This record gives sequence, structure tokens and C-alpha cells, in this order.
Amino acid sequence: MIRFENFASYNQYVGLKEPLDDDIDIGYYQPLRMRATSDPVLIDFYRISIKINLVYSNTPDATPITAVFFNSPNLANGWDIAPLPTYTGMYLQLSKKIIAENRFLFKNYLDYGQHEALYLTETEVEEIRTVFELMTPYYNSKKKNNTVLLSYVNVLVSLVEAFYKRQFSTDPKQYNRILTDFQQHLHEYYRQPVKQLPTVQYFADKLGLSANYLGDIIKHLTNKSALENIHDFVVIKAKELLEIKKELNSTEVAYELGFEYPNYFAKFFKKQVNLTPRQYRQSLINK
Repeated sequence: MIRFENFASYNQYVGLKEPLDDDIDIGYYQPLRMRATSDPVLIDFYRISIKINLVYSNTPDATPITAVFFNSPNLANGWDIAPLPTYTGMYLQLSKKIIAENRFLFKNYLDYGQHEALYLTETEVEEIRTVFELMTPYYNSKKKNNTVLLSYVNVLVSLVEAFYKRQFSTDPKQYNRILTDFQQHLHEYYRQPVKQLPTVQYFADKLGLSANYLGDIIKHLTNKSALENIHDFVVIKAKELLEIKKELNSTEVAYELGFEYPNYFAKFFKKQVNLTPRQYRQSLINK
């Protein structure tokens, strides 16, 4: 599998213009110059691609789609466009270095990993096009103003993340299934002995998603973060154990739930319930 370490080698392979910068590269697709098919390749940078009127070779009679596609380091990606590339659009490429140095500018979207395309409305395409038109002069300028350029990059990434949240609402069947699967795995977690507390990453791995992508879906559908949902469930299980398994003391309950340190369980429970585990048990007796 071919691995591309930089923009220049990848652009040459795909048929895009030579980049002007090693950390930020923006441009417009020119269909007649682009490679129509490719086996999966790896890139060592981030890539946001806006493709307008795209048709795949395996569905040549399908309605063309307009969408945002995302590639991140170490995720393989191939393509087969029919019969030749005819789509237009724009692309933004960001090095790992520029993101690491400016992490405060970037949203969860850049950690979404591999996920479904973001389908754009005409209005959204125009918003993105406008940002590219504003960004391009700063990119092409020999006296590059990186502060302004990075600000526009931040606006673009923020727009894409906002559009994803719009898509979460417009296709509820797909995303409700993810929520249901998350909740199902959460219930199954404590049906076996555990050695640690459940984590967002654990459930993301179970569902084949990145932690940030799963977290944004859960937050959008429940108005609580994935971690808050997990904590709510841990509290329910803690209450059940304190009520039903009276032979277990608080330390044993903590270990049953996967807490490494019993003192942390006591603090966690007090924060969530406003009672210590012992006080909660006493409240049940008083009732």
C-alpha cells in the first residue's frame, strides 16, 4: 500500500496542483487532470474534500452527490469514479504539525476518524465556497498572513462540524440506531465481571467509530455527553448493588463496578447522588 508523507507526493499522484506550503494546502479540483481510480492509499496528514456532483463507477446511473469527505492519518482510502472524474469542488489539506501547534483552533471533527460522508445542501455549498474564496488570496500571497489563513481554516472546520450536527437531525433513523447500540453495549457491560470502568473509547471501538464522533452523536441526541451517559448508568448499577447485594460493603461494590480505588467510588457517588454509599444505604433502611 502506498503511503504519502506530504502534500506534494500525494497531489502529484492524484493530479492536483503542486502545493505552495508544507503545512496548509488548499485548491480546486480540475476533473480532466485527476486520477479516476486508485487502490487504497495512506496519507500522513488531514484532508477535507468537498466534491460537487460526484458519481461512483459502481453506480453510474445514480443521482450525483455533493458531500464532504474526510481523511485522517493512517486511514486507508481508495476510489473509483465513473467513467472519468467530472465532479468539481475544493480541498483543504492540513499537516499534523499545524494542527498540533494550533489545537485550540480545531474542533472534534478532526478526530472523527472514518465516517460517512456529509451531504451538503446548496446553501451549505455556497457557504463553504465563500470561505474558500476568502481564503485563497491569503494562501496564494507570497507574503502569507498565516494568522488570517488559519482563522479561515478554523471557520471552514467549524462550518463542517456544524453541518454534521445538522445531518444528525435530518437522518434520525441512522443516528438513533447508533444511540440504541451504545445503550445496548452499556447494559451488556456489567453482565460479566469487570476490571475497570466503562469508557467512551470502549464503546466507540465496539461500534467501529471514533470516540469524538460517537460522543457528538450521543450529545446531540441526549443533550448529555457520552461520558455523562456512562456515569448515569454506573450510578444506576451502584444503587442496584447497594440495595440488592447487602452482603457487599462499599469497597466491594466499588470493585464490582470496576473502580480501581474505593475512595474514588465514594467521591463519585457522593457527587452524583449527593449522598455517600453508606448514607444511601441508610436512607433505604429509613424508608
